[in-house]
Amino acid sequence: MTDNVVSGNNFLRTIVTEDIASGRLSGELVTRFPPEPNGFLHIGHAKSICLNFGLAEQFGGRCHLRFDDTNPAKEEQAYIDAIQEDIRWLGFEWSGPIRYASDYFDTLFEYAVHLIRNGNAYVCDLSADEAREYRGTLTEPGKNSPYRERSVEENLALFSDMKEGVFDEGHCVLRAKIDMAAPNINLRDPIIYRIRKVSHHQTADKWCIYPTYDFTHGQSDALEGITHSICTLEFEDHRPLYEWFIANLPVPAQPKQYEFARLNVNYTVTSKRKLKMLVDEKVVDGWDDPRMPTIAGMRRRGFTPASLKRFCEMVGVARSEGVVDVAMLEHAIRDDLDKNAPRAMCVMEPLKIVITNYPSEKVEWLTAPGHPNRDDLAERSLPFSREVFIERDDFREEANKKFKRLVLGKKVRLRNAYVLLAESVVKDADGNVVEVHCTYDDASHGADPADGVKPKGVIHWVSASHGKRATVRLYDRLFSHESPDRGGEEFLDHVNPDSLRVLEGCWIEPSLADALPEASFQFERTGYFVADRVEHRSDAPVFNRSIALRDTWNGGQ
Repeated sequence: MTDNVVSGNNFLRTIVTEDIASGRLSGELVTRFPPEPNGFLHIGHAKSICLNFGLAEQFGGRCHLRFDDTNPAKEEQAYIDAIQEDIRWLGFEWSGPIRYASDYFDTLFEYAVHLIRNGNAYVCDLSADEAREYRGTLTEPGKNSPYRERSVEENLALFSDMKEGVFDEGHCVLRAKIDMAAPNINLRDPIIYRIRKVSHHQTADKWCIYPTYDFTHGQSDALEGITHSICTLEFEDHRPLYEWFIANLPVPAQPKQYEFARLNVNYTVTSKRKLKMLVDEKVVDGWDDPRMPTIAGMRRRGFTPASLKRFCEMVGVARSEGVVDVAMLEHAIRDDLDKNAPRAMCVMEPLKIVITNYPSEKVEWLTAPGHPNRDDLAERSLPFSREVFIERDDFREEANKKFKRLVLGKKVRLRNAYVLLAESVVKDADGNVVEVHCTYDDASHGADPADGVKPKGVIHWVSASHGKRATVRLYDRLFSHESPDRGGEEFLDHVNPDSLRVLEGCWIEPSLADALPEASFQFERTGYFVADRVEHRSDAPVFNRSIALRDTWNGGQ
């Protein structure tokens, strides 16, 4: 049971509880997650996954994975594979085999014939522009199509011709005959079949007509015995149509649709079309780019399943739309990694330190805790040598009292090592410091220096002789505007130019080179990083920043 997923505010859990108590739900709860295989899943889908699978687990029911594959022109097997991987990575497993809407194409065709025979569907030859004109507006009723009163026999013949490929794409469609004056525009004779002469990834060239989503998903739910069909609020106005089809077809079950507020996060775009645009226009490096709000992207950035589930719990499940602050997601990630990520050291902007009184050939192995609060994470060994690297920003020739790092004539402690005293510098022809010469107190490891003068601060370091070179990618938010999605295609104007900074020639503890892909660490004093799941190798380590130690975002200012 995933208690951490379903323990927060969740009105749907209350509905299920009441349905069980009233006897409306007498058997097991059956939910479904029905993604379209036309892109990668994003953070909003993560909420839906946690909701549908979480409810099924809590109430001892089942959750089906069903691909809504009714538009083969935009669908790919690669998306199907990625979606399965995302669900399993989040820690869920669907009940039974993978299902496809295309599994029911034969039955759906017969259902369409059933509607025609009962006078509830007709073949319409209106062009797309004409159909829009006849449909009416939100304030004006539509007009009946001139083809609406075709006989049952004529409609059956025309629909058969559609199926046999007699007509070109766009020549005609099959529409449900409901009410062109209905206040709900979705009931104004909606299209239920259209001609698409495209090969399908599951059914190949068997069909040249495909059912619409509105016609497909309710009947698929009924055929699978779904008890609670859960979708986002934009489908609320489609529910009367969902129920009309269920009422007018010989379906084996009576599922009920419930809507919840989709997950909207600021500084984020979740439109699949816009995400695909980011990929196609190479604004990002693919669907799994760590800046993308896709599950694959977040995984590659080092976000964890536990942190995403925790975030979904914090957000809750409500009926009203709202926007969640991305800082809530970042807090969930940071909190999980703080508790679980082993500690390590990485120097990103290296400055060489030469310890002049340390023997040139000597190397000693110091120990450091794997985690300050986790005894189960083993200590790590740190090689210490005459030359080490520190961060360039951790040294100044002169500084005020607020600077708690290395200053000429002052002392600082190397974390888990010795106290240094900075004595002189070496500069290049341009006057830049390239080396700092220091002395160390050999009695200061694990204690105050022998002279009793305490160092001003503690800084991290890596041995110059034993450390490993690495590439570090510093990721930040992809968009600099709080609401990038509101400006149509102009959302690209809000791409943060500093969303990725690549640092070559960083120095890491030697053991980090052998880290497994997707292993996370806190680089001390810097942030949380993950070994890239695609490119990290022991001979060419690559680490991605997951999140800073604290919120350093300045809104792009």
